[in-house]
Amino acid sequence: MGSGLSIRRRGEGLIFVISSPSGGGKTTLLRKVMEQVSGLRFSVSYTTRSPRCGEEDGKDYHFVSPLVFRKMVERGEFLECAEVLGNHYGTALHNLDKLQVENTDLLLDVDTQGAKHVMERMNQAVLIFVLPPSPQVLRERLLRRGLDSPETIEFRLASAMREIREAHWYRYTIVNDQMEEAVEELKAIILAERCRKRRDSVLNQKIKEWEEVHG
Repeated sequence: MGSGLSIRRRGEGLIFVISSPSGGGKTTLLRKVMEQVSGLRFSVSYTTRSPRCGEEDGKDYHFVSPLVFRKMVERGEFLECAEVLGNHYGTALHNLDKLQVENTDLLLDVDTQGAKHVMERMNQAVLIFVLPPSPQVLRERLLRRGLDSPETIEFRLASAMREIREAHWYRYTIVNDQMEEAVEELKAIILAERCRKRRDSVLNQKIKEWEEVHG
């Protein structure tokens, strides 16, 4: 999208942007963290691809036609959107509007393209990259899940290399080797960012009080 529009948000929930190569394990990681940390909501993306076995509309993705997706883009309804393997994915802006009302923090599952768009428009977002432990492990995971052809797997591995090169501009990186360790790392990041936000809020309030007294 890259419109250059800056979205300013005050006193609302935090936004955590999670990226990882396909097969990096972020879906399981996010599910486990949401089971253990309260006040988190997952942003359900829109996509033009067909549902996979077991996926539910409105829970895993909002599955829409290419025409509907294009109309949403034209109306400026996405915070970010990207094309991957011929399919389009996007995060709707209305997901952000619910944060203040619900008093929750939002988890965005987007690729590096989408993360750049989010960062351009919301520089206060917290970017976290989940790394597979090695190329060999990533290949094994992609083969084991049985969703892709050999050609698609090779494409995903090549894409993973490009994505990992982008990880240096993320605020945090997590190596997803042992799942429980990765869960604890992500929980620690979320709690630390919440503490940082509370600190800033308290300091701003105290500064305001002192200014009112001492001019």
